[in-house]
Amino acid sequence: MSSLKAVILAAGAGTRMKSKFPKVVHKILDKTMLDYVIESAIEAGADDICVVIGHGSEIVKKDTSYNVEFVLQKEQLGTGHAVMQAKDFIGNEGNVLILFGDTPLITGDTLAKMVNYHNKNKNAATLLSTIVEDSTGYGRIIRDESNTFIKSVEHKDATESERKIKEINSGMYCFDAKELNIALTKLTNNNAQGEYYLPDTLKTIMAKRLKVNAMISDIPQEILGVNSRVQLYQAQEIMQKRINYKHMENGVTIISPSNTFISKDTQIDCDTVIYPNTYIEGKTTIGGNSIIGQNNRIVNSVIGDNVNIQSSTILESTINNNTTIGPYAYIRPNSSIGENVKIGDFVEVKNSNIGNNTKISHLTYIGDADVGKNVNFGCGTVVVNYDGVNKHRTIVEDNAFIGCNTNLVSPVIVENNAYTAAGSTITKDVPAYSLGIGRARQVNKDQWVNKK
Repeated sequence: MSSLKAVILAAGAGTRMKSKFPKVVHKILDKTMLDYVIESAIEAGADDICVVIGHGSEIVKKDTSYNVEFVLQKEQLGTGHAVMQAKDFIGNEGNVLILFGDTPLITGDTLAKMVNYHNKNKNAATLLSTIVEDSTGYGRIIRDESNTFIKSVEHKDATESERKIKEINSGMYCFDAKELNIALTKLTNNNAQGEYYLPDTLKTIMAKRLKVNAMISDIPQEILGVNSRVQLYQAQEIMQKRINYKHMENGVTIISPSNTFISKDTQIDCDTVIYPNTYIEGKTTIGGNSIIGQNNRIVNSVIGDNVNIQSSTILESTINNNTTIGPYAYIRPNSSIGENVKIGDFVEVKNSNIGNNTKISHLTYIGDADVGKNVNFGCGTVVVNYDGVNKHRTIVEDNAFIGCNTNLVSPVIVENNAYTAAGSTITKDVPAYSLGIGRARQVNKDQWVNKK
């Protein structure tokens, strides 16, 4: 089986995006357009990937999530010129995919089919084409009466009769690497735009009586390019529907797919129900039979089975089985919430471990703390973890009871089965089975109001 590489063209400025940033780093859901294309190339079997960059090259490098090779196209002189910059990468062995960084809807499955078609038919070059109603702006696939591929012609160079053709060139190819490199050396810019067109390499390859053909994809949406904010939104709608329908087919209930936004990288087990206005991002996993209520945002987190989350934000944390979160809770990065825990309204947890069966019902901040099991936090508790220079940790051991409006000034330990009195500021360790009181004795000033 031939080796497979991929070259992704991502050098354009994307002026119609009206942006300070390169077009290919604009995101659909939580992922850049370029990352989607890289993933599809990997899924199709590409072992090595080269991205041709130009406008905003340093930004593209920084925002690319994968370990790929970059080559710079200093001047944007057409698709053929862009591929020329990757000549050394392409080499003379195996096959190479030519893709675009602004076609995020292309799937690894379709690319794999094109590679298989290419190999099965022993082609030197294979184009990916599709049939569309409005072919304006696209290159046209020209065939003879026997349906044999003749050429691909750019819209601007097409005749009136050629412009009526509905089969279009997606711009994506699978080439024999050696033949592509030979053909690149013979490209000229003798056309209406004075640019080097990649489709012109096909003429050189066909002149050697090598096989060139176009594989028609029956999913036109996959080849859609993104050139404006409107098209970015349209592509997102398609991607959103694709992802959500896949989850529903796998047994997840999504109440309103058009108002639910889930990353391609997220995994969700069956019988979980997701309510509207929920954003699930990154490599999040959600167990079965959970309820993800309305207005949640969950990022790169692990959510267990039978978890109930309502109107809350969870970032880079773990929520274990049978736990309830919210409404209006904020779970910040590096937190681990145990089983059968209650995190109630307006509770913030940061960089902390919360043991099983613990209750933090409302209006409480837990930061940089290790909390045991069966602990109860009264309303208004604050872990005072920052002294103005450094962060310190607090430990609350099993079965402790923290009275309402307690300040735990870190570093401090509340040992097992200990209590703190309501309204206390605890600055010293509280021994096991003891009551910690850190407040002034009440003094009443008789007739103070009248004397004022």
